[in-house]
Formats: sequence, C-alpha cells, structure tokens
Amino acid sequence: MHGYDEGHEGECKPWKGGNHLIRIRQQYRRDAPFTLLFLAPSLAGFLLFFIIPFGAVVYYSVIDNPVNGNFAGLSNYEALWDSGSFRKAFFNSLLFAGVSVPLLFAVSLGLSLLLRAKLPFRQSMRTMFLLPLVVPVASVILVWQTLFQWNGAINGLFLAWGMNPVDWMNSNWAFAVMLAVFVWKNAGYNLIVFLAGLSNIPTEQYESASMDGAGPIRAFMHITWPGLAPTSFFVVVMSIVQSFKVFRETYLVAGAYPNDSIYTLQHFMNNMFASLDYPKLTAAAVLLSIVIGVTVYVLFRAERRSREALQ
Repeated sequence: MHGYDEGHEGECKPWKGGNHLIRIRQQYRRDAPFTLLFLAPSLAGFLLFFIIPFGAVVYYSVIDNPVNGNFAGLSNYEALWDSGSFRKAFFNSLLFAGVSVPLLFAVSLGLSLLLRAKLPFRQSMRTMFLLPLVVPVASVILVWQTLFQWNGAINGLFLAWGMNPVDWMNSNWAFAVMLAVFVWKNAGYNLIVFLAGLSNIPTEQYESASMDGAGPIRAFMHITWPGLAPTSFFVVVMSIVQSFKVFRETYLVAGAYPNDSIYTLQHFMNNMFASLDYPKLTAAAVLLSIVIGVTVYVLFRAERRSREALQ
C-alpha cells in the first residue's frame, strides 16, 4: 500500500518517508515565489543581454538582409562556406584551440604542482603568475608589441648577438607569439583552480602511498590525476571557451588583418561588421556558437561517462 510500511506482525504502519516528501513539496511551493523573485533580476538580464540578442542573430542569419527581411534559408551559410576567408579563419580557430588548450593545461598543471611544493619565494611566484588577471590587457599588449615588432627588443638582442632579426608578426612565427600571449594571459586563472583542486586531495593518501613504496610518478597517476578529474574537466572547458575569445589580444598586437596563421573567426566577423555584411557576420556567429556548444556537450558527456565508470 502506498505510503505505508508493513510491521513485524503484518499490520500496516504509516510510512514516515511519505510524510517527509509531502513536507518537502509544501516547503517548495511556499518558497518558489520568493526564489523566483530573487532570481528575477538575473533571469531578466540573461534574457535581455543573451537570449534575445542570440535569437536576433539567428534570425538575421536566415534572411537576405536586415532591410528587406526576405527569408533566405541556408543560402547565407552556403555563401559563408564558399568564402575562402571564412574557411581560413575557421581552420585557424580550430587549430589554435587544438594546440593552445593542451599547452595551457600542461603549463598550468605543471606550475600548480611546482608551487604546491615547498619552494623558496613560493608566495611571490604565485603573485607573479596572477598579475595577468588584474593588469589591463591593453596596457600589457604594448609590452608584447615592444618585444615582437620588427624593431622590438628581441630583434635588438638578435642584432647585438650577430643574428638575423625575425619578422615575428608577419610570418608563421605569429602563431607561436599568440600561443605565448594566450598561455601567459590564462595560466594564472587555471593555476588557482588547480591549486584549489590539489588542496582537496587528502594528504593521508600520499602518506599511505609513500609507506607502500610508491614514487612520485605512481602517486601522481593513481592519486593526483584521479583526484583532479573534476577540476581538469572545468579547466578544459573554460580553456576551450577562452581559446575562441583570443581576438582581443590578437587584434591589439597585429591589427584587423594579421598574418594568415592567426586570422581567426573573430577577425572575420569583425571585418564583416566593418563592411556591413550582416548575413555572413550572423551566420559565422551562429556556426561559432554551434561549434563551442557541441564541443562542451561532448566534454560533458565524456566526463559523465568517466565518472559513472569509476563508481
């Protein structure tokens, strides 16, 4: 019988769990209006500044132009894919994400393991890596320009050492420069996240492993790496999102039309906006959102399956 428990002598007694669920539902009904009231400002801001603008972008991507407003179907996307500039920007964005995210992950994890050890000036080193988070990007980019321009400081050192200068920003070296800028800018944030994840791993596990004769590599593979699984997943997702938002640094260092190796989707969309080509602009924005959304969804699915496999 629903809501009842059978006793030792066969009689039916009220099930206490049923009353508890009823109380939870009543409490939820009482608190729901107040919860929605407190969430209303955030929901309104999310709707006004994210959902409605994105809906407008999707709408403009399937019409011929904002003036006529005639339905064009997928013709804007076909014209977009036929554009050589878009294909180059799309490939460069995927390549940059594929190279920068693993590199940033490895550098951030290595720094967190290094700074977790008992090193001299450990607090000063942590502060140094966190400086890119608080220093304005525009002012810091001036330093990178001074370093990597044709008449910059690095080429000055090359000339002083009798070496040929390198045209950093007008050759394939521009990709390596932007990788360095990206890792330098985002390593501090990931470092904080990894240090927080490492602090949640019980030290007793390392002590037990040491008593059993496990070395640093085995302790990392069997204790640190599994313990950092949720943290690693968060870092990878955030790094992927950040890798598609590298336009600001690239634009400030190399301008609106940089070397082909660092011409990304953000450059393409910025140039389409400057030329008032809204169909291609909005179609590219929708495709970029789809790529990021599908990537994050696949990562969520993989993380969920790996978590279920460990249970």
